[in-house]
Amino acid sequence: MKKTETMFSDIDFVDDPDRKVALDCIAAGIRASEPSAVIDERITLDGTVMTVSDDRYDLSEYGDVLLVGGGNAAATAAKELETVLGDRIDRGVVVTDTPVETERIDVLPSDHPIPSERGVESTRTLLEMTESAGADDLVLVVVTGGGSALMPAPAAGIDLSDLQTTTDRLLTCGADIGEINAVRKHCSDVKGGQLADVASPATVVGLVFSDVVGNRLDVIASGPLTADGSTFRNAIEVIDRYDIDVPDSITTRLRRGTEGRYDETPSPGDPSFESVSQYVLADGNTALRSAATVAREGGYEPLILSSRIRGESREVAKTLTGIAEECADTGIPVEPPAVLLSGGETTVTLCGDGTGGPNQEFVLGAALELTEPSITVASVDTDGIDGVSTAAGGIATSEAITSTAEARAALRENDAGGYLDRFDGRLVTGATGTNVNDLRIFVIPET
Repeated sequence: MKKTETMFSDIDFVDDPDRKVALDCIAAGIRASEPSAVIDERITLDGTVMTVSDDRYDLSEYGDVLLVGGGNAAATAAKELETVLGDRIDRGVVVTDTPVETERIDVLPSDHPIPSERGVESTRTLLEMTESAGADDLVLVVVTGGGSALMPAPAAGIDLSDLQTTTDRLLTCGADIGEINAVRKHCSDVKGGQLADVASPATVVGLVFSDVVGNRLDVIASGPLTADGSTFRNAIEVIDRYDIDVPDSITTRLRRGTEGRYDETPSPGDPSFESVSQYVLADGNTALRSAATVAREGGYEPLILSSRIRGESREVAKTLTGIAEECADTGIPVEPPAVLLSGGETTVTLCGDGTGGPNQEFVLGAALELTEPSITVASVDTDGIDGVSTAAGGIATSEAITSTAEARAALRENDAGGYLDRFDGRLVTGATGTNVNDLRIFVIPET
């Protein structure tokens, strides 16, 4: 039985058809994004020839085949790659917070979203394994969402505690993922193309599960295999723009970097990338398309609005709620019964100390705005972790708002999770073993 079937085993007992289709869509989106579904479709082995998308690699032409990588889906992806490639894989190491049993690959522990000591130790082992590859070897690199936190390798002069403090403040300042990663890359020995530099001159094949709007390879897991267009100066600008108080060691490293006392991360044209190829195996659209299929099978007309929604969660909620209300009132842009779907990644500027995350804030914000009580809204992070919350996200209608004042106070205190929990509105899945960003759903019944 797959992980998500256990997580959503009670869906069939949900009485409300609109809530049920929302949960069905979420479960389908997560299942479709799991490595077990994706790798079997995108990667094949015929004799000694591995095909990734339409590209062929004759594994008999390489000395050793190594598998390394990190992120929420790294271990589940490694297990599926073992199933496809078998003993063609000689050795490997992946770093993750979602371990599964493997035969040939060492699965090492780490933590998300704040980097940990064991994550540092695991990442150093990964780097050693990667560095062992020679010019005649093939290195398969699994790059998945969550890899930025799960593969910490603090650069010279930076203590883990300083990296933890910086990460925590970056995640709560309202910066987008590209800005956050510009700082991370310049405080790391693995991010911003540096893993490709370590693997050079081996042939490198990146197998990517994208949790980033637009599938930017330089942003997913902070781009360990991708040339970095950001600089030390850009990292300082992010800290200044959001007025982030970071430890002295971070400030010192970034300032010295601008003075040329540390090398910039590998930039476009660097020879390290000459033998690197990358393939996006799954992304937000993978989840959205599957969710749309389930909605249609349930008798609802699906409409995918975008896989690239971003911005402050509660502000995005206002915009998407307006579209859902228009749909209910006029049949534009789609006639009810309908399901509006979107993906991407919203952010939260932390002001209070409540529980929740971007998806729960989105749901509570939307429920506050909804004037149509029949509309159901749901939103989850497909990795099962909404920010630093133990929930994946939330689900609600406007009827959850029994007190507008209390709901608005919960938003001010970043306590959307606490508020939704009172109305059975938090969705808890546990770690899903995949990560393709957020999945948001509005269910508009026939009037």
